Amino acid sequence: MQVAELELDDGGALRPGPGSPPVTHGEVFLLVRRGGRPVATLLGRVPEGADPRAVLTALARRHVSAGPETVPTGVTVPFTSVVIATRERADQLAHALDSMLAQDHPDFEIVVVDNAPVTDATRVLVERKYAERVRYVTEPVPGLAVAHNTGLAAARGDVVAFTDDDVVADPRWLTELTAPFAADPGLGCTTGLILPARLRTPAQVLLESHGGFAKGFTPRTYDPAGPPADEPLFPFTAGRFGSGANMAFRTGALRAVGGFDPATGAGTLARGGDDLYGFVRVLAQGHRLHYTPRALVWHHHRETWQDLETQAYGYGAGLTAYLTAILVNRPALLPAFLARLPRGLAHARTLTAVRDAKGSKDTEGAAGTEGTEGTEGTESVPGGHDDRGHPWPRRLSRLQRKGMAYGPIGYLRARRALRAASRVSVTSGVSGASGASGGVR
Repeated sequence: MQVAELELDDGGALRPGPGSPPVTHGEVFLLVRRGGRPVATLLGRVPEGADPRAVLTALARRHVSAGPETVPTGVTVPFTSVVIATRERADQLAHALDSMLAQDHPDFEIVVVDNAPVTDATRVLVERKYAERVRYVTEPVPGLAVAHNTGLAAARGDVVAFTDDDVVADPRWLTELTAPFAADPGLGCTTGLILPARLRTPAQVLLESHGGFAKGFTPRTYDPAGPPADEPLFPFTAGRFGSGANMAFRTGALRAVGGFDPATGAGTLARGGDDLYGFVRVLAQGHRLHYTPRALVWHHHRETWQDLETQAYGYGAGLTAYLTAILVNRPALLPAFLARLPRGLAHARTLTAVRDAKGSKDTEGAAGTEGTEGTEGTESVPGGHDDRGHPWPRRLSRLQRKGMAYGPIGYLRARRALRAASRVSVTSGVSGASGASGGVR
């Protein structure tokens, strides 16, 4: 499946997604913009011999309301630190850094955290190509949360933004992600839109059809002082707020809660959950969280079926690992958690339900399922927020549920591993973790 973007208010300018070839005939995952702002995703099909621009412009005009959206000028944005944690992916990191240096944000710094490196490839890349604009920091203890805490400790900005080494950021990403902090002094966190950079393999299409990382095109503010009526599990369904590839925090607010739990995240036995932990901890301190679809990054999904299986298990493990971390570090939330537990279990069953392409029960899903029944318009669009009509094969459902069962165990094992690493570091006289990671709280 091809990935492309179309500017509806500029004569239908069409261009491929980052890393994608020029659009030809066939199925197309299309981002529609108005006035440069993302407003919708559509699924279309360009017939052989047809003009892709004409076909996709007509499709967008049928499904997206016309008329330019005013883009405000002179938006106030705070000084921001962008933290990118990476491990042995210098080629992908270079694309991410190039997109960071193309940001229209007027006042920001970039910090690359090289997490438990085994080669000097990342250091060499930064020193040779980006030394004047990028700070390089190492973190010897493996784990995404530990690496993010190292970046948090190094950050000089009033706001600290986090993204991954496998994204390409839209030029207005950082401005759109950080402007809400200037408008709302009580805001503690923002998240943004994540779309697929390419959908080249069946595994990539299936992941995006399952919801990917997209949270829709409607801005939303979550306020702990006024819990949303349509979110009965608030704030524990933190996956609805956003994802770690596109998030920012008021630096003081994140530091006040101790940063991320170092026993969570990719690279630890917990497998994930570090971003969700950060969201809930900041909300629990009384800060608001704002989701804006205007802050866009393109994410390079993993390509193989084996990768997708690993992700499915990791999603399940990260979910329950973060919940365990929250209750361990903030036991005052236990009564609220227990009150929501029955609905939470029902929600987990829904998230991991086996579905065929029409949303009914699947038999034994196959690796080649692409999950795009509709050929045009908004039905079955990959990345559709809260759409439960997408396919999800039985094997992936089982792996997700196994991950959920493992998550608390993995988190507790990760805590023990950190304690052991800390003892070894003290014994050897070498500090094993940087200042903000703080060991296990």
